Amino acid sequence: MAAVTVAATQFACSPIAAENVARAESLVRAAADRGAQIIQLQELFETPYFCKDQRADLFDLARPAEGHPTLARMQELARELEVVLPVSFFEAANNAYYNSLAVIDADGDILGLYRKSHIPDGVGYQEKFYFNPGDTGFRVWDTAYARIGCGICWDQWFPECARSMALMGAEILFYPTAIGSEPNDPDYSSADHWQRAMQGHAACNMVPVVASNRIGREDGSTCSLTFYGRSFIAGPRGEILTEAGDQEAVLTAEFDFETLRRQRAGWGLFRDRRPDLYTVMMTLDGQNWTE
Repeated sequence: MAAVTVAATQFACSPIAAENVARAESLVRAAADRGAQIIQLQELFETPYFCKDQRADLFDLARPAEGHPTLARMQELARELEVVLPVSFFEAANNAYYNSLAVIDADGDILGLYRKSHIPDGVGYQEKFYFNPGDTGFRVWDTAYARIGCGICWDQWFPECARSMALMGAEILFYPTAIGSEPNDPDYSSADHWQRAMQGHAACNMVPVVASNRIGREDGSTCSLTFYGRSFIAGPRGEILTEAGDQEAVLTAEFDFETLRRQRAGWGLFRDRRPDLYTVMMTLDGQNWTE
């Protein structure tokens, strides 16, 4: 099909979920007004990032995917605007809890769920307290405008995630994110490292990457985090095409995926892969005990 316009958004979250969902909707509308057809919102945008602390009462924030009111609202929005929305949410599934993403197509249908595979556990980012490791595996979806792959935040640090989605035919990768300051090292900023990791995914797979982060200071019981934003869209050679600062933003970029497909094939990255030599990637310690 013709060129597709994609968007990344970022905003600060308040303690009031209704305000955050309304803000998310307004940014989706702003992106659609600029021609965006696939629009990424940040990770867990309904609430402040609650994983700063270990609090059992915060499990009450989780909802099943079926009948989820925010997903239903985003389905209506996608249908009205004819846009694709990968939507991050806190999922309850019986006794399991997941950091999940629903891919809503341009007709409002939910194409499926992805559950975050890599779960961090560090000061200020205590996600292992809340989330089970995802059980969906890496996934791609044929949407109205492109075949897309989606990871979630910590997934973006793992090249295996991006490569798996690229191997499954993803034409573009999306990463909703919540990352900022490090309470155990307040003088350190991971912002540049964070961007370069995903620029590498774009360059090594020759697929564009869209990353949406949040902004603002959020105070928890045990620590505070300041989210640095820096949402961006990278082109297929890893180049930053557009980037936000630490203010609310809507970013857009246009891609011709048929042209990119031909360029990717011609470069030979996937032709020259050697999966037979990569069995060590299936180990944790780098020791191939089958030798």
